[in-house]
Amino acid sequence: MHALHEVMAAGGYEVTALLSTYNTDSNRVFMHGVRIELLREQTRSLGLPLIDIGLGKDHTSADYESAMRAVLMREKASGVSAVIFGDIFLEDLRQYRVDRLETVGMNAVFPLWKRDTKELARRFISLGYKAVVTCADGNELGEEYVGREYDLEFIQSLPAAVDPCGENGEFHTFVYDGPNFRMKIEVIAGEKILRDNRFWFCELDVEP
Repeated sequence: MHALHEVMAAGGYEVTALLSTYNTDSNRVFMHGVRIELLREQTRSLGLPLIDIGLGKDHTSADYESAMRAVLMREKASGVSAVIFGDIFLEDLRQYRVDRLETVGMNAVFPLWKRDTKELARRFISLGYKAVVTCADGNELGEEYVGREYDLEFIQSLPAAVDPCGENGEFHTFVYDGPNFRMKIEVIAGEKILRDNRFWFCELDVEP
């Protein structure tokens, strides 16, 4: 969301769609644990179409790359030339994205690359974005961290080894309001679940 904000604020790119993969067995976004219906509601509020790529829970890297390539080739044919990512400092992930896009003749754009994550976290909050923590790696954070608001209090409560943007996968969030939203998505934190004896998830429900 922060990368999207920076690109839209700077201009220079016309954002045509948002792209995400999801687990077709659970109908949830991988790792975030957010139901695909909530993601679709989020993109509707942002006024952008969603390209969702469904993959089974036991998909392989080859399955992922094949599905992604098919979508990228289709988008390239319609005039899209680049894909924007929110990566900050993971060099291997950046290179993987660059290499994959090169095979289809597209560019990778990283508007947040190498920026200080503490400053990014504070800026995201100061811009007025609202997010809730939906998943936490139990090896880094306890059950008490999921279902919380991603705010200054949350950031200040993190152990020193945990990145404030969760860049190493320590936690994941769902953004439900902010400057580019047409309307706030009314969500409430529900049941907390431990999966694979490691990852804590918090179910998000929509307020009636």
